[in-house]
Amino acid sequence: MDVKMEESWKAVLKNEFSKSYFLEAVTFIKTEKALNKTIFPPGGLIFNAFNTTPFNRLKVVLLGQDPYHGNGQAHGLSFSVPEGVRPPPSLINIFKELHSDTGLPIPNHGNLTHWAQQGVLLLNASLTVRANEPLSHSKIGWTQFTDSVINIISTEKKNVVFMLWGKYAQEKQPLIDETKHLVLKAAHPSPYS
Repeated sequence: MDVKMEESWKAVLKNEFSKSYFLEAVTFIKTEKALNKTIFPPGGLIFNAFNTTPFNRLKVVLLGQDPYHGNGQAHGLSFSVPEGVRPPPSLINIFKELHSDTGLPIPNHGNLTHWAQQGVLLLNASLTVRANEPLSHSKIGWTQFTDSVINIISTEKKNVVFMLWGKYAQEKQPLIDETKHLVLKAAHPSPYS
């Protein structure tokens, strides 16, 4: 299967693209689209996290659960929204914490592309979601794929910082070799956590 993804990621993930769980996820998405279901992020942005943060430049992994499910919010980077879209409460809390800890000004937008370009992989465990239905694609194979991504990062790289916010992300800790990487855990930034 030809997956449109940045070349350094393609090289390390190529074996995953032929596995049954990955092919089933792709088939599921195609079926959803054929049934006129609205899927976020748009097709060209499903692998945006990988395209924006090349494997060979990766320094930090910030793990989210699934994409924002509101219209125009998701663009393939966890916690991020495109410019012009009001930042969700979780992202506002991230900005407030950064401001409190570092004095950095709170941005007037929620686009984290500049973080991704500096080596922060903004990875959701599930890469797609049906409009207005959170977690609707959490069991279609994406979590197997992103667990493999985490495992490959842990195996192939050194000195990556994994930021695990909330119970769901912290359940991924066993996939990470803590003798080679730093794991930072905290509560999820959602106001509902």
